[in-house]
Order: sequence, then C-alpha cells, then structure tokens
Amino acid sequence: MDNRNLYYRLVRYAAPYKGRIFLSVLASVGVAGSDAVVAKLVEPFIDKIIVKGDFDLAKLVPFFVIALAAFKGFSRYVQGYFINTAGQLAIQDIRNNMFEHSVRLSMSFYVKHSSGTLMSRILNDVNLVQSTLSNVLVTLVRDSLTLLALVGVAFYTDWKMSLMAFIVVPLTALPASTIGKRIKRVSKRGQGAMGELTSVLEQTFSGIKVIKSFATEKKEIANFKDQNFSYYRFIRKTLKYEALSSPVVELLSSFGAAGALWFGLERVMSGEMTQGQLFSVLTAITLMYAPLKRLVKVNNVIQRALGAAERMFEIIDEKPEIVEIPNAVELTRSKGAVSFEHVNFSYDNEPVLQDFTATINAGEVVALVGPSGAGKTTFIALLNRFYDPGDGIIRIDGHDIRTLTQKSLHDNLALVDQETFLFNDTILGNISYGCPEASDEEVIEASKKAYADEFIRCLPEGYDTMIGDRGVRLSGGQRQRLCIARALLRDAPILLLDEATSALDTESEAKVQRALGNLMRDRTTIVIAHRLSTVVHADKILVLQDGRVCQSGTHQQLQEQDGLYKRLYDIQFRE
Repeated sequence: MDNRNLYYRLVRYAAPYKGRIFLSVLASVGVAGSDAVVAKLVEPFIDKIIVKGDFDLAKLVPFFVIALAAFKGFSRYVQGYFINTAGQLAIQDIRNNMFEHSVRLSMSFYVKHSSGTLMSRILNDVNLVQSTLSNVLVTLVRDSLTLLALVGVAFYTDWKMSLMAFIVVPLTALPASTIGKRIKRVSKRGQGAMGELTSVLEQTFSGIKVIKSFATEKKEIANFKDQNFSYYRFIRKTLKYEALSSPVVELLSSFGAAGALWFGLERVMSGEMTQGQLFSVLTAITLMYAPLKRLVKVNNVIQRALGAAERMFEIIDEKPEIVEIPNAVELTRSKGAVSFEHVNFSYDNEPVLQDFTATINAGEVVALVGPSGAGKTTFIALLNRFYDPGDGIIRIDGHDIRTLTQKSLHDNLALVDQETFLFNDTILGNISYGCPEASDEEVIEASKKAYADEFIRCLPEGYDTMIGDRGVRLSGGQRQRLCIARALLRDAPILLLDEATSALDTESEAKVQRALGNLMRDRTTIVIAHRLSTVVHADKILVLQDGRVCQSGTHQQLQEQDGLYKRLYDIQFRE
C-alpha cells in the first residue's frame, strides 16, 4: 500500500473533526506569528535601542515580552487541545471500526490469525498511529507554519543573505526521505514482532494452569525472552535511523548558517545592511533550524506510524467469507428439519466432508459418532454457517441456509460446545448472554434444569458472583453446566451438543442427561459423543468415517450389523 493511499485513508478518519482541526491550525498561525515577530523585533531592538540608545522605547520591551509570551501560550493551548482531541476521536473511530470488522469476519480468518496478533494490531498498531493523528499533527502544523513565517521574515529583511542560508535546505530532503523509508520498513516488521510477543503473553496467561502442572515456567520464560529480544532488534534499528537523522540535518544546516553569517558580515562592513538587519536575519535562521529538525523527526515518527497503519488497514480490508445475500430471508421459529445434500468441504485443500448426505427430521434426536477427524464437529460448524461448503446445500425447513439472515439462523440454534467458554462476568450475565431480555426467574429456572442452581447458591454472591476470566474460579463440570443453562435459556428449536457432558463427573452427567432429556422434547437435537453409552437412546445414529456416512440406524440396528459402530462400541464396552 503506497504512502499516498495511507495518508488519504487516515485523513478520511480525521475529516469529521475538521472544525477542531481548523481551530488548531488557526491557533498555530498565532504560535508561528509569535516567533516571526520575535525575529522581526530584533532589528529595531539592535538599531534603535542598542545602537541609538532610545531608552523610552527600551522601557516598553518588558511589556512586549510579557504580552507576546501570553499570546503565544494561549495559542499553544488552543492548538494542542483541539488537535489532540481531534486525533483521539479519530483513533476511537479507527479502533471501533477495526473491532467491529474483526468480529464480523469469518471463522476461517481466526484459524489463520492468533488472538495475540489481532490484539496487537488493534491496540499497539492503533496506538502508534494515534501519535501521528494527535501529537505529531501538533508539531507538523505548528512547525510548518513557524518555518514559513520565519522564512518570510528573513527574506523580507534581506533576501540575498537569506538565500545563502536556504541553499542547503533542499539537500536535507534526500537523507530525510531515505531514512524515513527505512524506518517505515523496519517499524512494520517490528510491529509484527510485537504481535508475536503479545501472542506469547496471551497463550501463557490463558494456559497458566497447564504451565504450572507441567512445571514448564523456565521454558515459557525463555520463550518470552527470545520473542522480547526479537522485538528489541527491530526497535534498535529504528532507533539507529532516528538517531542518525538529527546529526545529518544539523551538519548540512551548519553549512547554510556559516555561509549566511560570512555573507552578512561582508554586507554590514560594506554598508549594504544594518547591524539590526543582520541580527534579525540570523535570529530568523537560528529559530528556523529548530522547527526544521523537529519536522525531520516528525517524518520519522510518521513513517513508523505508516508501517503500523498498513498492518491496521490489512485487517479492515479483509473480506469476510460468510456474507448475507441481498434480501436474505428472515427465518421464523424453525420446525427443526435439517438436511445435508451432497456436501463437500475442505480445510485448506484437506478434504473433511465428501459427498456428505444426511436427513434429520423435525423433533428427532440424532447422534453423530465416529473416529476423530471423521467430520462430526465440521457438521456442527457448517450448520452454524461458520463456513460455507465447497459444494452441496445445507437446508433448515427446506431453506438453503445461505439465503437466511445470520441472526435468524442463529436464533434457531443453541450450541453447547466441548470447549466451554465463559466471560469474565457474573454467573447471571453468562447464563443470560444469548437472551439479555430474560428475567432473573427464567435464568434460575434454566439453572435448575441444568442442575447448576445448587452450586451457584453456595457461592459467596450467588448469581452475582464474578467468575473470572474464562470462568477460572469454577470447576470444569460447573463451567459446563453453566453453558448448558445458557443453551436451555435460549430455547432454540435446534439443539447442538458437541460433547456437552464430557467435563462432567458421573453423578452430574446423570443429572444433566435427565435435564437434556426434558429439553429434547419437541426439539431437533444433534449430539456429538465419543462415549457411545450416552447416545444409545437416540432416534437415529449417523456413523461417520472419512467424511461420509458409512452407517445409519438405531443403536439396536447398528449393533446387529458387523460394521464400524459395533467395533467402536465393543472396544468401549471392553474398556
């Protein structure tokens, strides 16, 4: 992505706050004008007060100094406040846009990108861009106007002497541009390294229980140090280039200043200019080189921010694979009929489902069994439309799910996954997550059906207890029962249970199985289970192997066949 396009896109985010930016620019004119006035007043100060001894005018100097300082201070305040708030508001919009777009991206995107890397882009990359849209803009606007004002004063006072000083200014552009490009390239790679570092942190804190149980703290510490040093290497290169820019500009500028001084002294001695004019031009040139050096540094910061902006816009430009068609159909409460018709699906060219066909009637309890990798969880993912099949059609009540609105599709599905996930919220908030309008009584009733109410009431604050990140304060069985209560409260016509009782002890499993038995009435239920003893009462069992249905029938029918189901059941029975 070229720099011009990046600038344009960043400016679009700042455009809604052009009123604040205009006020800041207006105040910047006051700051720049103050420096120009200082440079211009040097001429009468030298000629009339120092040389001619006009002491009446000298008495007014302190008042000029105080008035000028007050005006400049007020201008700086207005400039800084309005440009910084404009930048912060624009950054807020960028971060909101990134998060909103990220959440809407398809599951395949999250398979390819770690959560730590995404967090780094939304937090670290945006923070780096933030310095460009706020602090850097202050310097850019103020110093550019100051530079122009001082150049105007210098040329107005004596254009020949000023021209000598400005001959070298264009020469500073080449090294500044070269250094800036290198900073942008290194900075982008450095932000990638920061993403890896964030990913290590996220995985370490999420998996701290595993790390403690295997006593691998030293290994994780060494891994973090390696990633941290990798990040440092990129930062070191950036700092090297930034440190080089100021001496280069200063060295080149010194030639211009020396030439201007020599030429000016010659003109004073020949009587072509006054001493006051000489010092006025020298003051303007001296004051001019300070903002010039700051502008070179600003360019370095901008290049770093552009590297981060590229990574930021890569997320915003990512296209979701799962999109609603125009005029998508709103599915009302489904009867629960589900069918897969000659469905093919692959993960990165690795076939998972091949010519998969299955019909599930409304109200049936259907179990999916088979060895790992047979496609059971993929069946659930496709029905939820986390992915679209490569070929074939998936229907609910005869509707191709690709023609349905995403919300109405998921309103008719309730998923209890084998990977329990709870938010860092209260128990009440977690259970009512999918139904925020549910009353406390409805939440409690769902908890009772999931056999969770008893342990919830034993907690210090009952349903208002904060359960920590991912429910860390609860046992695996307790977390699973909360997830089941969440699905019960949703009251969807199609229930999806992906190893829903895998984390429960024998007693809890028996209770929840009875609760699920009540829930399954008048609902279509699709159960994935490795323990075949939990699905013997299903209306239909689909046996999957290599992405196809190799057997179908009731438990009794499949037991009478000498097939994969009987072999799996016999193995588990022996165990």
